[in-house]
Amino acid sequence: MKKFSSILFFISFASIGYTQSIDDVIVDANAPRNIERAYRLTIDPKIIDSVIPSPEIEYSLLALQYDTKIETEKIEAATIKTVEKLPQLYHAYVKLGVGTEFMPLGEIYFNNTRSRKYFYGAHLKHLSSFGNIPNYAPAKFDRTKFNLFGNVLESKYSYGGDFHFNSIGFGYYGIQNENLDRDSIGQRYHDTGLSTYFSSHKKDSANVNFKVGMEYNNFSSRKPTEDSLSEWRGRENYFAIKTSAFYKQGNEIYSGAVDIKYNGYKYGSVGDSLSAIDTNILLNNTVISLRPNISTYLQNNRFKADFGLNITFDFHRKTKAYIYPNIEVKYSLFNDIFIPYAGLRGGLNQTTYKSLAARNEFIQTNLSMYNEHTPIDFYGGIKGTLSQRVSFDIHASFATVKNKALFVTDTLYSLGNQFNVIYDTMGITTIEGSLSYQLREKIKIDAIGRYVSYTPKSNPYAWNLPTFQAILRTSYNLYDKFLINLDMDFEGGRKALVYAPGENVTIEDGVFVYDLGFIADVNLGLEYRYNKRISAFVQFNNLAAQRYERWYRTPVQAFQFLGGVTFRF
Repeated sequence: MKKFSSILFFISFASIGYTQSIDDVIVDANAPRNIERAYRLTIDPKIIDSVIPSPEIEYSLLALQYDTKIETEKIEAATIKTVEKLPQLYHAYVKLGVGTEFMPLGEIYFNNTRSRKYFYGAHLKHLSSFGNIPNYAPAKFDRTKFNLFGNVLESKYSYGGDFHFNSIGFGYYGIQNENLDRDSIGQRYHDTGLSTYFSSHKKDSANVNFKVGMEYNNFSSRKPTEDSLSEWRGRENYFAIKTSAFYKQGNEIYSGAVDIKYNGYKYGSVGDSLSAIDTNILLNNTVISLRPNISTYLQNNRFKADFGLNITFDFHRKTKAYIYPNIEVKYSLFNDIFIPYAGLRGGLNQTTYKSLAARNEFIQTNLSMYNEHTPIDFYGGIKGTLSQRVSFDIHASFATVKNKALFVTDTLYSLGNQFNVIYDTMGITTIEGSLSYQLREKIKIDAIGRYVSYTPKSNPYAWNLPTFQAILRTSYNLYDKFLINLDMDFEGGRKALVYAPGENVTIEDGVFVYDLGFIADVNLGLEYRYNKRISAFVQFNNLAAQRYERWYRTPVQAFQFLGGVTFRF
């Protein structure tokens, strides 16, 4: 306590000394000073460098014994099936058959076997019928096709060629007169052509790959029986040069194509001038197209876009230039389960005598031709795979088409058993869906449904064109011994232009309209394979026995049966 009082006194005194100036004061005081007694340590310091061991803990083990049982199960002996790595190939295939109405069939196919460099072959097929249709003129026909082809495949390029000759004979039987002379209504088309190409396929992406091809085709109708009229027949010469090239850089592919197509059609005396008193026809049709395009792939190839143009020059009748869009985008969702797509396109299709005869063989030989012009065609849809076996495609398109070829009955140059070609501008709306199923090579099913709406500008209907179509294709392979094929085609909504009232004829917009009815064409094919080289087949056509009219006054045969054998050697 005395110590605390002294300390407090000096602190107070020192604080006062900072506030006022006074003289130095010396204080003498007595206080006790107790100092503890010192003692000496008797132990000297030293370094301990030894390791102190950790205590060891032991756990005693219990000795337990269990009985082990071993049971063996019988394993069935494994079977080994030996399969050839590659099936054996044969050089030739022959098919021979005959059907109702005495319809002979013959087909020969020849090709080389496996080769890394060469591929070549030949194909010959003949089908004819000597049967007629009740109450109509003779309806006999024959079709013979011959084809030669060959290709050479190298590591950096390939080239090849093709030659074909087709002879198609038939009669204009669309007139109800069974006693009409067959030669007076007979017609025969001769189709001869060849093509060749050269293509590069370098693997280095820094190089530009290209393809160059040339085509020539001659198509003509039968000469009249009188020599003085030998030039009064339709004939044309077609020649084309087609080139394309592409270059890949990163995610983009730059491509382009140039096509030059010429078609010369003649009817009548060659070199005669056109006048109002003759029917000579001389048409030179040249079309040149340039198609630059860029394709890009993004997001691990899930997104693809094509951007291009189709620049076309039409030198037929008048020189015209067109620029068409060529745009398409699509995106893959859920690993290709759904792929929505949309596009905008257009183009010019060159109309030829051969292309018209392929659609309707009963056309006249003196024709007026215009190229089909599609300025715009917008389409979109969604496709994908529901499983490994099922795929689908649903889409719609909206197009405007100019110079759409339509077939109408001719009454000026024929007995009403031939067709003339007229042209119209129309809008075409198409809604289509397809579904496919395939189980390896055992079962295949393809179903297609299509609805088309036409809005012609100058005609009430798009003559002879269906508005509804349903197609079913199925095949079934049973133990690789029995093969079954079923085809079904259904069409409806077809109308024909006629010139007189009658059954199923109505008057619309001042013209006579004939309802062509509904088509139900069902065909069934069966094949039995005796071994790998020999098989037998039967074919049933038009099981519904419907004499539908594919064209006005041209009904088909009601039912056909065809059977035969095939050989491979």
